[in-house]
Amino acid sequence: MDRTLSLEFARVVEAAALRSGRLLGRGQKDAADGLAVDAMRQAFDSVRISGTVVIGEGEIDEAPMLYIGEHVGAGGPEVDIAVDPIEGTNLIAKGQNGAIAVMAIAEKGGLLHAPDMYMEKLCVGPRGAGAIDITKSLTENIKNVAAKMERSVEEITLVMLDRERHQGLMKEAREVGARIMLISDGDVNPAMECCIEGSGVHMVVGTGGAPEGVLAAAALKCVGGDMQARLKPETDEEIRRCHEMGITDVNQVLTLDDLVRTDDVIFAATAITRGNLLNPIQYFPGGARTHTIVMRSKTGTVRFLDTVHMDDKLKSLKAK
Repeated sequence: MDRTLSLEFARVVEAAALRSGRLLGRGQKDAADGLAVDAMRQAFDSVRISGTVVIGEGEIDEAPMLYIGEHVGAGGPEVDIAVDPIEGTNLIAKGQNGAIAVMAIAEKGGLLHAPDMYMEKLCVGPRGAGAIDITKSLTENIKNVAAKMERSVEEITLVMLDRERHQGLMKEAREVGARIMLISDGDVNPAMECCIEGSGVHMVVGTGGAPEGVLAAAALKCVGGDMQARLKPETDEEIRRCHEMGITDVNQVLTLDDLVRTDDVIFAATAITRGNLLNPIQYFPGGARTHTIVMRSKTGTVRFLDTVHMDDKLKSLKAK
């Protein structure tokens, strides 16, 4: 992909964030999501790609826009697109930290078409790459990552979703001496954060959505991080969908290269609310200010875009 597309993709996630951010703290998560989807879909119309949504808002009969299989773009190289117009709709509704508009783009065939089911995940940044094994205990993984990063176990911070299913992992991590940062929603954001030195996030563990797992993998692939995952189907229908994807062994360990099958991938995210890396949207009379991260695997570059939007067009982004 042409490197100039990175800025175009930044504009796409900025559009979703700018429009949905108007509903911050208003308890309207579905309305905010609708605004983000509409803005992101419109923004794609001017991007010089021939894109196919492989991870999106749902199947064609479930979503009016950005549905799986939808073709977007103004024409150009064929690419696969994974989107989450708002990761953390509950976070926006409640005015809490960690909400982002996010997407990943790869050459055609480069992203796993992950079904909408649970996925067990283990993520580390570049300094911990090669030290993880999802088939081993969390204790072993924490110790191995700490050794690889030349840190003590007590200096390792894990992020996991605050869910009942993770009580065992929480207990194990605390017994070995690691720190835990519990989040209510959105595990793509911390996976992105563990890519960058100084974020304070070193590992992301636990079970969350499979589509979000592919987005996390794209971020990690861009900077030389590492990830392992396993799909966790709960019904016969979900098992059937795994088989349709070519995964006959539902316990198969998926590596980073299984999740992102190319070295040509771009990841972009704009903060809606505050994170460890990105500042939240700030609105002011006549404009707004956004903070966006864009990562590109071919060059290993990470760009932070601090952008002031002074444009009358922003009036159309306001929630009606």
